[in-house]
Amino acid sequence: MPSAIAIKQVPGKPGKVYYPLEKITIDTPKPSENQVVVSLTAAALNHRDLFIRQHLYPGTTFGVPLLADGVGIVTSTGSSPDAKKWQGKRVILNPGTGWKDSPEGPEHPKGYAIMGGTKMNPAGTLADVVCMDASELEEAPSQLSNAEAAALPLTGLTAWRALFTKSGNAKPGHNILITGVGGGVALMALLFAVAQGCNVFVTSGNEEKIQKAKQLGAAGGVNYKEDGWEKKLQGILPQNRKWVDAIVDGAGGDVVAKGSRLLKAGGIISIYGMTVSPTMPFLMGAVLKNIEVRGSTMGSRKEFADMVEFVQKKNLKPIVSRVVHGMDIPAIDGLFDDMKNASQFGKLVIALGQNSGSSKL
Repeated sequence: MPSAIAIKQVPGKPGKVYYPLEKITIDTPKPSENQVVVSLTAAALNHRDLFIRQHLYPGTTFGVPLLADGVGIVTSTGSSPDAKKWQGKRVILNPGTGWKDSPEGPEHPKGYAIMGGTKMNPAGTLADVVCMDASELEEAPSQLSNAEAAALPLTGLTAWRALFTKSGNAKPGHNILITGVGGGVALMALLFAVAQGCNVFVTSGNEEKIQKAKQLGAAGGVNYKEDGWEKKLQGILPQNRKWVDAIVDGAGGDVVAKGSRLLKAGGIISIYGMTVSPTMPFLMGAVLKNIEVRGSTMGSRKEFADMVEFVQKKNLKPIVSRVVHGMDIPAIDGLFDDMKNASQFGKLVIALGQNSGSSKL
């Protein structure tokens, strides 16, 4: 029987509990006509997985494999031509269902069902195998290792929508500020914006992460823990463009208060998360400058395809912070500790499959 890792129920209130991991067995999948079975070779964490363990994510449940990011080989298919064409191919998985191509949001009345650890979707990528519809696959970009390919789907999709669809300012020569660089989404947004020809600036509470971001193409960065960091940032903007066109943010908190001082009139703050604070004051200064705040979460199937095509075309590689091998619960717990401590720079990955113990990911 195939194995997977899920959360185990223990007493505790949301936000106070931290569900332990447990290894479970799952049914051997039998694909229907248009489904495929993917033998997973690597999977990756997202912040939502930490929130699930803390019971801070909608629909948290037990007995469902964790994680939404994965890469693997299609080992069996249903009978349809659309399914059979994937046999033997290395694929990455669209991390959710219910959203085809609408720019506004998911078309499905129940919304977007992300894989991993909730009642909304029974599949997850921290498993030996996963069964899914053939329409939700993309061939893994050829330049990516298994670890890099596993690092791409959810963060790549989230960064793509936040930067391209929502900010509306991912244009050559425009100044883009990406906050909290070091996390997977922020780093993918950095890579996308640099490849698009933007002038990218970053913030972090860690000077080493700022320096690493510069090595990846950022034009500059500042430490948000310093008083007046927004003034320091303004001082390093190009002389011919002393404003920020858009901010891509995953923290919330005081981003409007600080950001409105940097943004051009009519500038955009594209927010894909609120890890610092679930509330965010919208001040009169932002109103007077016609600043817009736009929420952005995940993305459509079309945006996923567009994102993967861009990664292939531009020869981009997601940043991987650390890889552990196999369904080793203490090792996987260590990756969650990295995330809790915000010590990672890039994605946290689990190598899976028969060769995970020696795989050169």
